[in-house]
Amino acid sequence: MDIQESRSKIDAIDKELVKLFCERMEVVKEVAAYKKENGVPVFDRERERTLLDSIEEMAGEDYGDMTRRLYGSLLELSRMFQSKMLFGQSHLSEAIERAIEETPALFPEKAIVACQGVEGAHSAHACEKIFEKPSIMYLKSFEAVFQAVSNGLCQYGVVPLENSSAGSVNQIYSLMSQYNFNIVRSTKMHIEHSLVANEGATIDSILEVYSHPQAISQCSDFLSGLSKNVKIIPCDNTALAAKKVADSKSKSIAAICSADCSNQYGLEILQNKVQNSANNYTRFICFSKKLEIYPGADKTSLLLKVPHRAGALYNIMAIFYAFGINILKLESRPIPESDFEFMFYFDLDVPVYSNKLTLAIDQLVQSLGTKQIKYLGSYREA
Repeated sequence: MDIQESRSKIDAIDKELVKLFCERMEVVKEVAAYKKENGVPVFDRERERTLLDSIEEMAGEDYGDMTRRLYGSLLELSRMFQSKMLFGQSHLSEAIERAIEETPALFPEKAIVACQGVEGAHSAHACEKIFEKPSIMYLKSFEAVFQAVSNGLCQYGVVPLENSSAGSVNQIYSLMSQYNFNIVRSTKMHIEHSLVANEGATIDSILEVYSHPQAISQCSDFLSGLSKNVKIIPCDNTALAAKKVADSKSKSIAAICSADCSNQYGLEILQNKVQNSANNYTRFICFSKKLEIYPGADKTSLLLKVPHRAGALYNIMAIFYAFGINILKLESRPIPESDFEFMFYFDLDVPVYSNKLTLAIDQLVQSLGTKQIKYLGSYREA
């Protein structure tokens, strides 16, 4: 059989399918008008289940499952179309539009910025990359950074979100679910770690190594090669680890931190580049209490609480697929004090000015409800 002949048949069938799809959507308009007039909800679970069962049976054993999935997507599109007619724009998408209009055209050069750690911390370097002239407020913990922004002690906070080698900073995801904030910028930094100690120390003299848990994870290969007698001790920050070593004056303890940090505290580098991978990057986010969306925002982050039932996450992802929105990241996090329920963190590759994002958010609001959606912000990478 000639393949061109087969393709011509498919083209003719597709022409009919498109025509019938458009006719079907015109009837969906009529259904939406009736539902609006009579106060009938958009989603009729029993009607959809009956329809899908009937369609699967009509398609037969060979094509039943595929046809059911095809019509599942078709019904999802119909619901989105009806929701738009019945409810119009959601309060969330309206708030996003207001923020775009009210946010200044230029990102601030100067600001009071909170970060965790002490002078020389990677978060401080991230602050300096995002802002030209930051006044940095050093705090003891990540939660203290969120509290400082929440209480108005500073306008912005900068925290690490994930590392290319060690993965996500789990505590940050938990804090994002607890506090109201909005991401305004992100940046990626190449991270190199060094083993540093006081003058006169050697690798053989070291009995304890201090660093942040993420840095310890990123340098696990090197650390596993040290003597079994060496204790690896986590602390709050790599810069704090360096300060602890410098303050001790001891030749038996060392820290894993940046080379810059070793200079900051007058320490000697025993070995450079001790991280597992040369391609070691950490992503930092900058957030504020106020919703600010600066020009060029081409990424959006959301935190969604999805019902604990089969197909619930698939239905959410189908919304992004329907509008052609690429998902850059999807991560699940357990909901505190729940019985194995999860929230899902999404990074979306879509400009905030795109109608696709507005339509998708409106549909998410209709599918999940406003309380199940946490808009984390739209921003660009510095």
